[in-house]
Amino acid sequence: MSSVSAVNTLLSGTAPAINISQILAADVGATTPGIDVTSAVAAAIYADRAPERGWQADQTTLSGQTTALTAMQSAAEALATDMQSLNTINGPLAARTVTSSNANDLSATAATGTVAGVHTVVVNNVATTGSWYSDLEAGPTSPLPASSLTLTTAAGVSASFATGTTAVGDNLNDLATAINSYKTSTGASLGVTATVVSDSTGSRLAIISNAAGSASGFSITSANYSGTSWTSADIPPGSTLGANSVILTSSAGTATINTTSGETYAQLAAAINNATTATPIVPPTNYSSAQSPLTGATPLTAGSVTSIQDSATGKTFKYTAVAGNTVATLNAAIAAAVTTGTLSANVTGAVATSGNEVISEGSADKGITVSTNDSVLGAMNAATYPLGLTASAGSDSNGTNLTITGNGSSFTINEPAFGFTQATQAANASLTVDGVPISSASNTVTGAIPGVTLTLLGASLGAPINLTVASDAAQVSTAINQFATDYNTAIGLVNAQFDFSSTSGTQGSLASDPTVVSLQSTLEQALNYANKSTTGTTTVSTLSDLGITVGNDGTLSVNSATLNSALVNNPTDVQNFFEGASLNGFANSMYNALNTFTSPANGAFQVDLSSISASTAALTSQINDFETGYIASQQLSLTADFSAAEIALQQLPQEMAQINAELGFNSSNGSSSG
Repeated sequence: MSSVSAVNTLLSGTAPAINISQILAADVGATTPGIDVTSAVAAAIYADRAPERGWQADQTTLSGQTTALTAMQSAAEALATDMQSLNTINGPLAARTVTSSNANDLSATAATGTVAGVHTVVVNNVATTGSWYSDLEAGPTSPLPASSLTLTTAAGVSASFATGTTAVGDNLNDLATAINSYKTSTGASLGVTATVVSDSTGSRLAIISNAAGSASGFSITSANYSGTSWTSADIPPGSTLGANSVILTSSAGTATINTTSGETYAQLAAAINNATTATPIVPPTNYSSAQSPLTGATPLTAGSVTSIQDSATGKTFKYTAVAGNTVATLNAAIAAAVTTGTLSANVTGAVATSGNEVISEGSADKGITVSTNDSVLGAMNAATYPLGLTASAGSDSNGTNLTITGNGSSFTINEPAFGFTQATQAANASLTVDGVPISSASNTVTGAIPGVTLTLLGASLGAPINLTVASDAAQVSTAINQFATDYNTAIGLVNAQFDFSSTSGTQGSLASDPTVVSLQSTLEQALNYANKSTTGTTTVSTLSDLGITVGNDGTLSVNSATLNSALVNNPTDVQNFFEGASLNGFANSMYNALNTFTSPANGAFQVDLSSISASTAALTSQINDFETGYIASQQLSLTADFSAAEIALQQLPQEMAQINAELGFNSSNGSSSG
């Protein structure tokens, strides 16, 4: 076929219109293509796709319906969840709050469903941990004096630690580490924590039980000091001593010095310096009768016995008085016993100038023990001797202290070289709950009131504290307001489908959908529920009794004042409205109505969405089949035809020139040369 024929054929076909100016341009030899093949084919294919565009429009409609239905489904499911929450025994309607009339000493929380009521609590004392602190040292690493301490737990487990040694206990840090790392034979710890506490005055070791309660208590005993010089721990400036007993033992004997509250170290020092031995180390060497005045002629009581035990000879002299014996005959008998060797040479008996009968060993150092039952003499009292210790009160920037020296001789005192003071005693909490006495190792008490956890913060000093367990109005209000919000979302999405558009003259694409129509009716009818109480009158029988009203647009409004009044004054009626007698109230009614739409198995939403999905899939398949079965081949055919026409147009100028030459036309002026 010639180019002219090809052009004629193309022009007479059903292809898109051809731009004649392009053909004329080609006729005069222009290099511009005669036909844009791509555009020409696209225009033809666009016309062929007219049915497909209708199907795609249907898909767009279905997609919009899917989006709208999915939104409604989500809103309905949220509303159903609200109903489930309001219809469960562990939901917000069963939430409880506890108020305390003395929140400084007692707070409490209540588990869901706890019986409401008022309880009376008296906190006698809170549970405490045991704590001790050491004597003040210069710093955490200052060497400690040689001593030892024993820590004993309430369970009877003891652990001893030496101080001032080359092992642990060289300083406070070492001692704290040793106590914290100690393990019993069973691998258990001592249940305490030791820490070094420092301030401007120095450092102490504080030991605190890890738990409160008497079972976690512990005690600390430290070895008494033994040496030639001892200095007490400081007491703050201006402070005084408490009641105490200081026991000192020197080479002369033992003396107990009792202090009373309010004394100073200066007063204690004076008492120590003036102390005499009440319990000598060795028997005394001098005894004096309790009765006076006596003379050598004073008669003794017949049958009375006076005895002298001599430590030097190891023998005992006994004198039994008979009628007519006198003090002088007793002393003569003592002298005779010296002669026979029963008593040592230095033992004598004589009446002193004070009128007391004195029996003495003189300068002997082994001592004698004298006793008598003669009322004439009375008791024979041993002479007392100074302790031989020197005490002095001193002071420094940290306060006052006491120093005792043995003047070169060793002595002991019932105070440790490195001692501890008990700060607090571990004790159980003591309280009464509704008159019932309770003891607790912890300040968190459960079980005293079913469902209620008490937190003890301080002792109420016998004053009763009222705990009120009530419905948690805040939680219930939040749940009810959430229901109203979710209902409004659901009804708003439904109503939007029935709104008439003045622009398009149509309603929503789901206005005639049976699921949407039914959902609108279901939501509106569910609000008409009325609680018909079988147990008597109720203050809450409809939503309006809770301050919930329906507007002209179908949405709910909540009057907070009315709702809060119902929640505070009639919480049981509110709960009965939503839950009914056996979880069959308003919440159950609405949930069941919604379930016909939201059920994942066969709910109306699921059925509707599945149908739309199937329709969408069918349209997709139809479009794909149309594309592959018709459009693809049509595109190939058109492309080939338009390409051939284009080639013919490109060849047309050359063919026209050949024809003109054969006919004798001058191509330049169109005239014939023959």
